[in-house]
Order: sequence, then C-alpha cells, then structure tokens
Amino acid sequence: MVLSLVVLGVLLQAGLLLADTIEGRVVSISDGDTITVLDSAKTQHKIRLAGIDAPESKQAFGQASKKHLSDLVFDCDVTLYCGKTDKYRREVCVVLIDGKDANLAQVTAGMAWWYRKYQKEQTAQQRADYEAAEITAKAGRIGLWLDADPVAPWEWRKAKREN
Repeated sequence: MVLSLVVLGVLLQAGLLLADTIEGRVVSISDGDTITVLDSAKTQHKIRLAGIDAPESKQAFGQASKKHLSDLVFDCDVTLYCGKTDKYRREVCVVLIDGKDANLAQVTAGMAWWYRKYQKEQTAQQRADYEAAEITAKAGRIGLWLDADPVAPWEWRKAKREN
C-alpha cells in the first residue's frame, strides 16, 4: 500500500498520469528506442520511447543499443505512459518496468542520446534526469560515448537523406 502511494506520488509529480496508460508485455524489440507491447486484450502497440534517440541499426552501437533494451524489457510486463503518436503511427511513451524508467536507463547506459528536440514534452524532472544521465555517460565514456566522435542518429539520418 505504501509503495503504491509512493509510486502514485511520483507519477503525479512527473505529470505521467495525464498521459494514456497502457499495461502489457514486451513482445519484440525493433531497435534501441522502439518496442512492441501486447496488452491484455491482445492488441499490439508499436512504441517509440519518449525523450531519447538511439543509434540506428547500421550505426556504431546500434546493435548494442537494441541488445541493451532487449535485456532490460523483452518478455517483461511494462507500464506505458503515452502522450502522442508519431508520424510512423507509433505511440510515444515513457516505459516503466518495475517502476524504473527504461528510456532513462538507455541514456544512463550510453545506449541513446537524450533527444533535446522534444524536451518540451518532458517534465522538468525528466529533463534534469535525462540531461544528467547523458552528461554522466559521456564523461564516463560509457556505451556510444566510447567512440571518439559519435554521430547522433538525427544527424546520421539527415546525411543518409542527403546522399
């Protein structure tokens, strides 16, 4: 009961209860920031992790990012707090596993960038947490920050479009 009230308080503070909530099991991992979740009604939801951008599959650390996310959430029950749908019809969500923010875990492990372009869609606390996680990972040369000059996925995609 006490834990439930604590979690409720955290979610209210983070503004997550204002979003659509989905509960289900992760049934596939597309890459380091996209998963598929099957809810109790057996409806599949394609989910884009909010607030982060992971390396593309063909980029350095793309496969490592996918594996890290898979190790974290595959075949696990998750709670999703979704605020919008992107242009690819994916629900954009914060993914919680056992109360832990999987999106933030990707940044903390150096397996994704904090996607500043969408920071206005995050709470002040999320912005602070994601930024601190990225700074710490970068300073510690963790994950993709081992690369001398990592290329952000949005820059990589832009270069691909221009070629």
